Amino acid sequence: MVVLNKIYTKTGDAGETALGNGARVAKHAMRVTAYGTADELNAFLGVARLAATGDADTALSRIQNDLFDLGADLCRRDMEKDADSEYPPLRMTDAQVTRLEAEIDAMNGNLEPLRSFILPGGSTLSAHLHVCRTVARRAERLAVELATMEAVNPAAVKYLNRLSDWFFVAARIANDGGKDDVLWVPGANRD
Repeated sequence: MVVLNKIYTKTGDAGETALGNGARVAKHAMRVTAYGTADELNAFLGVARLAATGDADTALSRIQNDLFDLGADLCRRDMEKDADSEYPPLRMTDAQVTRLEAEIDAMNGNLEPLRSFILPGGSTLSAHLHVCRTVARRAERLAVELATMEAVNPAAVKYLNRLSDWFFVAARIANDGGKDDVLWVPGANRD
């Protein structure tokens, strides 16, 4: 259980922060940037939920919880249990990726195929989900870059990849099942 009695600790005043295992690193370290971007995505998702109701809100809530799992995963360098820890580090799983894939397939099954690229927008929820999609892609790029330097759980990277796809399809659902998608018109303003 997490207990937060004191919010500020002053331990980061010199530009360092603690990873999940207590190791100190620079606040600009790639690992911190990766899990910080997952946290940023979670905040944008909180804004999106203001426009969501019913099943959509339930799904977004589930993803918010997953994003905390993702942050816990990315904030650990080691893939093994610490010798002095009672529990192994929390890691993303292939089951979380598979759940997203099933949800994408179910949502996409109700949509007409795209014949054009779409612009972010339409409904308020759709616009917010497109922001989430782009931040998820950035988080994925950072996790992939981190994986070139240090060990990263492959399921974490796969989850981010599927999540941006999930947001794309969910944004279409939020646009009245794609009927209110804003279509890109190539070269429309060139004259």
